[in-house]
Amino acid sequence: MTACLAIDVGGTKIAAALVTLDGKETKVEQRVQIHTPQNPSADALDSALTEILTKFEGLFDRVSVASTGIIQNGILTALNPKNLGNLAFFPLEESIVKHTDKPVTLLNDAQAAGCAEFLRQDDIDNFAFITVSTGVGGGVILNRKLFTGTNGIAGHIGHSLADPNGELCGCGRVGCVEAVAAGRAIARDAAKWDDPCDPPEVFNRFRAGDKQASELVDKSAKAIANLIADLKISFDIQRIALGGSVGLAEGYKDRVEHFLSLMPEIYRPDVVPAYYAQDAGLIGAAWWADNQN
Repeated sequence: MTACLAIDVGGTKIAAALVTLDGKETKVEQRVQIHTPQNPSADALDSALTEILTKFEGLFDRVSVASTGIIQNGILTALNPKNLGNLAFFPLEESIVKHTDKPVTLLNDAQAAGCAEFLRQDDIDNFAFITVSTGVGGGVILNRKLFTGTNGIAGHIGHSLADPNGELCGCGRVGCVEAVAAGRAIARDAAKWDDPCDPPEVFNRFRAGDKQASELVDKSAKAIANLIADLKISFDIQRIALGGSVGLAEGYKDRVEHFLSLMPEIYRPDVVPAYYAQDAGLIGAAWWADNQN
């Protein structure tokens, strides 16, 4: 087995570990985590990646990076480049290869998490992972292969349409799923209440039976249920894993399944909670490095 140095670049943290895969068996060893540079510059991120590659020098056979945003031709960008601040159009591949002569692969972090979750699905061919967190993203597996598309944007399912009369999304489109269902959207709406609160408190109130909180959670859950139905009818998805801080919040999946239950059966795939937590991006990045060809 070869050892992959997997690196997961997120908005708040950069994690790295040596990952080896043998079928469903995964080993995540020597895991380290550092803060993503705040108000980051290209130089600061380059220095952080240099620190990680230096620490693991001589211990890996390949490098695979899962990162927030979109990676095109080795360049890190995003549907909403403002989300990346000074890191928009960061030369991610160049930053890695100047420190190693080992093979390098790159992919989006939600796509990577989708790969990790698919490791646990040995009875199906078409699968999707949806993360409902600060934003909404995902990974789509078709015929047991990750579908990234020509430009690496496949899986950005949070930017499909939920409400044509809804809020303006950060990507510039009106009414995206992300603008309706994500944690950021829940926070935006809850801030307008007479008794405003943050998303964790929204869910506390929802579980306590508060009508206003329940309506807000249902607004999110209904948008995700419709997204799931769209994935099912578009790609014949057989199973979907639901993850993220909102997606895994107690009671949320039940509401998603309630709205799915109101639809014809053909729109209803299996929905399961995501299994992997903080290591999903690392494991998925290693899987992608082994299976992209």
